[in-house]
This record gives sequence, C-alpha cells and structure tokens, in this order.
Amino acid sequence: MTIDPQRCSGIGLCEAAKPDLFEVGDDGHARLIRAVAGTDALTELEDVAAQCPTQSVSVQLID
Repeated sequence: MTIDPQRCSGIGLCEAAKPDLFEVGDDGHARLIRAVAGTDALTELEDVAAQCPTQSVSVQLID
C-alpha cells in the first residue's frame, strides 16, 4: 500500500473510514500508522483506496 504525497491533499476520508489504520499528519498528508496483513485487511485497504477523491492511495500485492 502506498500513499502518493504529491496527490494527497489531506482530506482525511481514509482516516475517517479507518482511524485504526490511517492518520493525517501535521504536514497535511495521510499515512498508514500500522502494518496490516491478510485478506480482510487487503479488502479494507482496497475500499479506502476506492474512496480516496485524489486517488492517492494504491494497493499492490507484494509476493
């Protein structure tokens, strides 16, 4: 999962949707605040990525 800081405008929908996973810092950019694993977590991250209005959040599987 990555967050593109050039695109992120700090709207905070990711933090609102999953405050246990995301926070918007003082710099106005979202960040992932804890590691996640498993199919359920992947689904949650994909849902957050789909809701991001600036398309800053992307999810990739890494083998």
